[in-house]
Amino acid sequence: MELAELKLVTASNIIKLRTEAGMTQAELGNALNYSDKTISKWERGEAIPDAYVLTQMSEMFGVSVDSILSESSTWKAPQTPVSAEKNYKTGMIMAISILGVWTLALTVFVAMWLNDIIWWETFVVALPIAVLTHLVLSCVFGKRKYLQYIIAFFVLSIFIALYFLIPGETPWQLFLIAIPAEIIVFLSCNISRKPEMLRKIMKK
Repeated sequence: MELAELKLVTASNIIKLRTEAGMTQAELGNALNYSDKTISKWERGEAIPDAYVLTQMSEMFGVSVDSILSESSTWKAPQTPVSAEKNYKTGMIMAISILGVWTLALTVFVAMWLNDIIWWETFVVALPIAVLTHLVLSCVFGKRKYLQYIIAFFVLSIFIALYFLIPGETPWQLFLIAIPAEIIVFLSCNISRKPEMLRKIMKK
């Protein structure tokens, strides 16, 4: 069997096993410690998993490695998801949206300045709003690779805003609360949910 043909056969079998297990590409990627983009590559026949990953999949789905590599049916190229056919750059949209938040903050600052009010805390308020905008758009566009860091920065930005906005003496003790809050964020984001197929295998 030619390498190109082997890739297509393997792709077909991975798609079949994954869909029968009711798993998304992202769930399979999490189970194998790979990104959904890598899973998509395998399922398009552009690459083939290494021996270790094939062994992991054989154990996960309860099949032999040979069956994953063997031709069982005619391979059909998977339909490209509509989300992958977007004719715009999501990164550019995110950048424009975040810049829009800072532009609005600058506008408010200048407007108050013209009225002889210098309130630089406008930018402090804009910080968590900008991070929240980034967080929401990251979820909307499926850019979740660095999501835990964005959430952690959002939590920190709230403490920074409170630090500068609370009247009177600046309460640095707030950041003592921020430490366990950040730890909770990272621990929460690393709770792995076992896909349905894995739960079934564990029960066997």
